[in-house]
Amino acid sequence: MIVDAYAPIQLNGHLHLSHPATERWNLVQWIRDTSRAWSEVAWDELDLDADEDPRQLLGLEELSFGTHNGLWPIASTDRGETIFLDATADATRLVINYDETWAEHRMDFTEWLHRYLVGEDMTGPNSSAFYPGPVKLQHLPMSAGERPEPWYGPERGM
Repeated sequence: MIVDAYAPIQLNGHLHLSHPATERWNLVQWIRDTSRAWSEVAWDELDLDADEDPRQLLGLEELSFGTHNGLWPIASTDRGETIFLDATADATRLVINYDETWAEHRMDFTEWLHRYLVGEDMTGPNSSAFYPGPVKLQHLPMSAGERPEPWYGPERGM
């Protein structure tokens, strides 16, 4: 998996993938913190439009985060988007929060990542982050002063 092989990493300057074996970019802690923050949202008290309410998008009465039948945050971007895996859909539905709205994609993370990297709108309308040529990879800094150099994947013919 890409996380085991490369994370913590930033892909094409936007998408962040953390790793469970690092202190600074710890995936487990990020999932816990992010799930806790989303769980504290008082969904019933908010006056939300249909595209702002993930319960309506997903057909759920209640939302839970980080539970066996909830949404699991798995990645984020520097543009404020959070990518969730829907635990109730056997890892074949991703749910994206972006700019106070939500989107769903009925596919696994591998397909979503491929489409994201080839420039499809995978985090919401008009959200593509396509860069022609090889994918840019850059490790996330492990200390405050570290500035990791980027490297590039193989030519994609794009």
